Amino acid sequence: MLNDRSSLPAYLASRRSGKPRDLIAPGPSPEQVREMVAIAARTPDHGKLAPWRFVIVPDAQREALATLIADAYRAEKPEAGRLEIEAMLQFARQAPALVVALSAPRTKRPIPLWEQQLSAGAATMNLLHAAHALGFAAGWLTGWAAYSDTVRDAFGSADERIAGFVFIGTPGRELDERPRPALDDVLSVWTGPA
Repeated sequence: MLNDRSSLPAYLASRRSGKPRDLIAPGPSPEQVREMVAIAARTPDHGKLAPWRFVIVPDAQREALATLIADAYRAEKPEAGRLEIEAMLQFARQAPALVVALSAPRTKRPIPLWEQQLSAGAATMNLLHAAHALGFAAGWLTGWAAYSDTVRDAFGSADERIAGFVFIGTPGRELDERPRPALDDVLSVWTGPA
């Protein structure tokens, strides 16, 4: 746990996404996953709507999820080959822990949908930071399964969307630093109206 605030920027800068296929045991305990989700819920949320949800997929249900994803893929793409189906089956089997993040907008409230979706993304990012803070690595994936209505319906309702599958575990190898944008490419100073 990080106790020295002076090192917080360096600590945050050290977070890396782990490729789910490279995340190995040990993974977080169920209590640690609950703690991560509690941290994730501490996110900007206009209107205090909590327009997001998290669903833990326990080990005992990973094969059922793999089958669900592969069957849904076959139904949508009957021409799919063996390698595609194997990739769908393997998707749910990655990493020791899996949390599905859902965008769950509250449509009967006056807060714009866009703000609610941004909050869901922020909550998911907080989950990645929480995993890092507890000594694990995490990878946030979407892919075909995140956009399948059949897969979504297994976790939520038609007005929800899968924001991502967050795989959590211990890195099985050194986490790579990916190229980052040059700061001047993403940061500017506003000088007033043109």
